[in-house]
Amino acid sequence: MTTLPLPVSTERLLLRPFTPDDLDDLHAYQGLDEVARYLYRPPLTRDQCARSLTRRAAGTVWAEDGDDLCLAVCPVGEARGGEARGAGKEQVVGEVVLKLASARSRQVEIGWIFNPAYAGRGYATEAARAIAELAFAELGAHRLFARLDALNTGSARICERLGMRREAHLVENDLDGERWGSEYVYATLAREWKADRA
Repeated sequence: MTTLPLPVSTERLLLRPFTPDDLDDLHAYQGLDEVARYLYRPPLTRDQCARSLTRRAAGTVWAEDGDDLCLAVCPVGEARGGEARGAGKEQVVGEVVLKLASARSRQVEIGWIFNPAYAGRGYATEAARAIAELAFAELGAHRLFARLDALNTGSARICERLGMRREAHLVENDLDGERWGSEYVYATLAREWKADRA
C-alpha cells in the first residue's frame, strides 16, 4: 500500500481530500445537466453527493485494481460569498481523480470534473497537471490515460496541454441514455512525461 502525499499545492490551487463540509460545493456542479452530459449518467442528487462524500471520507487505498484517489480542487484564498473561510473551508470548484486501472502494469486513469461557473480560469489544466505529476512521481505510474466523450472538446484540450497523445477513437462504444457516445483515449508514458519537463 502506498502512502499518499496529501494535500497537493500548486501556484493557485490546493488539492485535498473531500470532507462532509463540501456537500454544497460538490452538489453545485455534480447536480448540473451540463456537467453530467459527458459522464454517461444523470446529474447526481444531493443525497447521492452526500453518500459519495461518506465513501470518500473512509479514506483512500492505492494498492489494487480499481483503487482511486479523488481530490477536491480549491483555489487558494477563494472564499464563499467573499468572506474569509477557516482552515478546511476552502471553496471547492471541482475535482480531479486518479484510478488504478492495473496495479501490475501501473496503468492509471486520470479524470476531472469542474463547476462551469469557474471555467476559463485554467484551474482544470493546473489541477490535472499537478495530479498527473503525483501519479508519475509519487505513485509510480508507467502509463497515464484519459477516456473522454469525443464531443468534450474542453477535456480534449486539457489532455493536449498535458502533452498526452490521442491513441484511440472508440466509435459509438457506450450508450448515453438514447445517444450512442464515442470516446477518445489520450495517454502518456512516464518517460515521456519526464522528458517533456526536462
